[in-house]
Amino acid sequence: MPRIVPKLMAARVEIRGCSQTVTILGEQTISHAIENDWATEYSDLILSVKIVNDLLGAIAHIHRYGSGHTETIVTEDRDVARRFMDEVDAAGVYHNASTRFADGFRYGLGAELGISTSKIHARGPVGLEGLTTYKYKLFGDGHTVAEYCSGARHFTHRTTN
Repeated sequence: MPRIVPKLMAARVEIRGCSQTVTILGEQTISHAIENDWATEYSDLILSVKIVNDLLGAIAHIHRYGSGHTETIVTEDRDVARRFMDEVDAAGVYHNASTRFADGFRYGLGAELGISTSKIHARGPVGLEGLTTYKYKLFGDGHTVAEYCSGARHFTHRTTN
């Protein structure tokens, strides 16, 4: 955190943190997060940082406050990453990749028409396909969306069976 927070602040990102985060970074640097911060999607340059004891604490925090849309873990431990990917209940779960990849076009679905975090959306008579939902797992190595937005890299969509 001491290495990345100055870079985030230089980019005008406001940081709000739990008491342990504030202790590490200093009250002059960041503000104290309040309960509502953990469940808020700001749509702004605001980041809430909570330090947890372990993977189970992280998963419990996400299950309580997450949106069910997209979650990511940054770790070099592949076993921890796989457990996170399996146990976090979200439409998209990523390892070492930006959550900005969560987009219908980027998934190869064409133009994104809407976003849903519900699990079952069928109405009326429902067959097996209507009871099926998806969970996208993206394994990265520090991948960000910027290279794709600038055109430096391009998406390659493949159908797998």
